[in-house]
Amino acid sequence: MAYDEYLADRIRKHLNEKHIGFSELKMMGGLCFKVDDKMLCGIHIDKKYGDSLFMARIGLDAHSTALERPECLPMDFTGRPMKGYIFVTPDGFDTDDDLGYWLDLCLAFNPLANASKSRKRKS
Repeated sequence: MAYDEYLADRIRKHLNEKHIGFSELKMMGGLCFKVDDKMLCGIHIDKKYGDSLFMARIGLDAHSTALERPECLPMDFTGRPMKGYIFVTPDGFDTDDDLGYWLDLCLAFNPLANASKSRKRKS
């Protein structure tokens, strides 16, 4: 398993309790959750860190403030951190209230986020 299924279930439960329509997409060895066809959050097991990380798309306004918290890391797959995205370590989503905080922050940013351009498949 490339991602934490228990964490995925907790995310599903939170979104379902709020009656939010979402889809899931397996990618980058993890699982991404999308709302309104825009990436909301995800789960990734980081080999360098050695544990599950919660990826949160929170936008630029919340980005620098979030990184001041000890449980937050820059989201960096390629050596170049992505602005507006962070990783949260397990200490930051241990309780349902903690996870809910991050999910609500992602949901607050989602209407402001741009959807990815869909790529045309070659025939």
